[in-house]
Amino acid sequence: MLLVTLCTQGGYGKAEEAQRPGHISVIIVGGTGDLAKKYLWQGFFQLYINQVNSGNTFSFYGGGQSPTEKATPVLFEILKAVSCTKDVSQERCALLKDQFLRLAQYRQLKSLEDYQNLAKHIEQQLQEEGMTEAGRLFYLSVPAFAYADIADKINSSCRPKSGAWLRVVLEKPFGHDYRSAQVLASQLGNSLKEEEMYRIDHYLGKQVVSKILPFRKENKKILAPIWNKHHIERVEIVLKETLDVKRIAFYDQYGVIRDVLQNHLTEVMTLLTMTLPMNVSSSEEVLGNKLQILSSILPLGKDQAVIGQYQAYKAEVQQELNKTKDHVSRTPTFSVLAHIDDAQYEGVPILLISGKMLDERVGYARILFKNDIFCVQNHNNIHCKPKQIVFYFGHGSLQYPAILVSKNLFKPALIDSEWKEVTEHTDVNVLGLPISDYFVQTPIEQKEAYAELISHIFFGLKNSFVSTENLLASWSIWTPLVNSLIGSFPRIYPGGADNADLLDIHLKGKEISYNNKVVIISPDQMSGASANGFQVMQGKFRSSVMVSAWAEQLVEKLATDIQEAAEAAIYEGGVFHLALSGGSTPLALFHRLADHHFTFPWRDTHIWMVDERCVLHTELESNFRSLHDHLLQNVRIPYYNIHPMPVHLNQRLCVEEDGGVLMYEKELTKLVNSSSFHFVLLGVGYDGHTASLFPGGKVDELGDSLVALTESPAKPHQRMSLTLKAINQARKVALLVMGKSKHELITQLSRMKDNPDKWPVTGVKPSNGNLVWYIDYDALLG
Repeated sequence: MLLVTLCTQGGYGKAEEAQRPGHISVIIVGGTGDLAKKYLWQGFFQLYINQVNSGNTFSFYGGGQSPTEKATPVLFEILKAVSCTKDVSQERCALLKDQFLRLAQYRQLKSLEDYQNLAKHIEQQLQEEGMTEAGRLFYLSVPAFAYADIADKINSSCRPKSGAWLRVVLEKPFGHDYRSAQVLASQLGNSLKEEEMYRIDHYLGKQVVSKILPFRKENKKILAPIWNKHHIERVEIVLKETLDVKRIAFYDQYGVIRDVLQNHLTEVMTLLTMTLPMNVSSSEEVLGNKLQILSSILPLGKDQAVIGQYQAYKAEVQQELNKTKDHVSRTPTFSVLAHIDDAQYEGVPILLISGKMLDERVGYARILFKNDIFCVQNHNNIHCKPKQIVFYFGHGSLQYPAILVSKNLFKPALIDSEWKEVTEHTDVNVLGLPISDYFVQTPIEQKEAYAELISHIFFGLKNSFVSTENLLASWSIWTPLVNSLIGSFPRIYPGGADNADLLDIHLKGKEISYNNKVVIISPDQMSGASANGFQVMQGKFRSSVMVSAWAEQLVEKLATDIQEAAEAAIYEGGVFHLALSGGSTPLALFHRLADHHFTFPWRDTHIWMVDERCVLHTELESNFRSLHDHLLQNVRIPYYNIHPMPVHLNQRLCVEEDGGVLMYEKELTKLVNSSSFHFVLLGVGYDGHTASLFPGGKVDELGDSLVALTESPAKPHQRMSLTLKAINQARKVALLVMGKSKHELITQLSRMKDNPDKWPVTGVKPSNGNLVWYIDYDALLG
């Protein structure tokens, strides 16, 4: 009889001892869901095939909230679709499949009583058939919010008797930031021991990923001297997809960073950069070395990331989530991150790249080495080509998983007997080299990641799973970055081949940015604008100058223009007066000014408000609160140069008798030469309002007043605003319009005659200054 080796003390490699075979109960909670249908039942059938002669016996339960009579036929339709590997004969496969179906049943698992009944059923079966229990394996294929409740039910009613093991498998997401991950870990810790939890990341089950450490170990003598900052130029970990987002409700909450980078790509990064364990099979050593490298990552901020979003995503969100057409999602669907850890890899860029709607479906990790050989004449000589190791996960031009080592580096040793060297090649290129320029190794038999990990769970091997400590260490890296990107506008890209070089990136030291910079082109080229363009275009809109670009470039251009206006004004008169609007549109501009314009002359700049809601300045609805949080607190500007509108006087809000309007107008007249701002930034609402001048507000009747109390159709109704007279006395007025939802408005305005009473924005006409429309491609082209 074959004895199955099981980890009886947490699977951390401290004490792995043989345990006698026995009965194993496998329970998939969510057993009729998509994941179970696609991967889990097939994985457990493969486990059954491999273990059927080991002396173990099995029972399989598909659990869910649906009633038994309704879900049973659904479950068995799924089970009938499982298949055998090629090495199993048709006759044997049919027999094993029949046995597997006989061992399976559906059980409703909704209430505590349901779990108690399941436990009674298992114990009754063990007693009736005289079997010794080896363990119980619960696979929670359910949303993460249900984990804690199910874990509590398992703990209170479904634990096996003493001597048998309990293993509970958890699918990502494991929280959405450090705090939520910590709370979830604490809740689970109240019900389950650390050694009983298996947080699964299916990337760790991919054959190539699981062989990264064995490959490094097998080729240690050659790799050890070159696996460092003196020889490695950069590391790339890439997962590209051609499809759009399928699970909008989930994705719009999580985005690409939480969905892929924090888990899959981070795990691959740790395998590539961690100190090579003495024993690559030791769970304790592997997890400990992973934690060590995670702890050495330098903090990640906005300068270490660029984000993008494919063009159709916004409409998909609006349709799928029943959002209005003015709803704007900033969820990134493409992200690149460069970060450097210290010590061994100091100065080595590590790029984590993933995105939807890109040019090809492919996943790989590449270590590119520095090449100090220069061929004077024969540039095709193998020695002058890139020196690289590629862990190729699959798909792409190669189509199969493989480890590739460029022939100008070294010939790697074969990892183990389950891998083979490929000597006959098709005519394909992989990352700049023809396949014939590589030594290529691939698995003899391709195996599915979930099936591999299910086998690891069965044997209690934890080095392919995410521990609580490592999970929190990972979130401690990613949470500050996710938080710093709140309010940032992703670069919009069309998708597929049309992306061209729009997403190319530029590395400079520890910072990363998009490679495409602002390019001014002539007005006559504007007619040829397409959604694929990335340039900043200049043309005309409503007889005034118009600047248009993708949102990110548009904000860059506007920020640059404001700084140039500031420098010119200060050169001329020693001071710069800037009036800023509220709302969400200028937030990206505020961040741009704070994070990139380090030479902006804030000391000589006075900040004024274009308009303000009649709320306390500490309220989230306050324009000044927004301006303070997103700009003022992040720049060095003298506090006496900041001029909030006095909407709160005598413990009252916007009461005319308190004289707030006259107070602000008096301050403006006193400090601003000829009451003429150097620069006024405005937005425009869907109804054509600008500042807090609304349709039907009889803006023409405000006369010579520079400031007025107005009424908004939306709450809070009372506002304080600069008048058209104050705005039109400015030297330069910028109207910033962004987002597809503004396309209809821009179309209407392009045809509209001046009618300030119905469309207040049409009354913006600087008398001695310039008006410039800053319109992004989404608003302009739709």
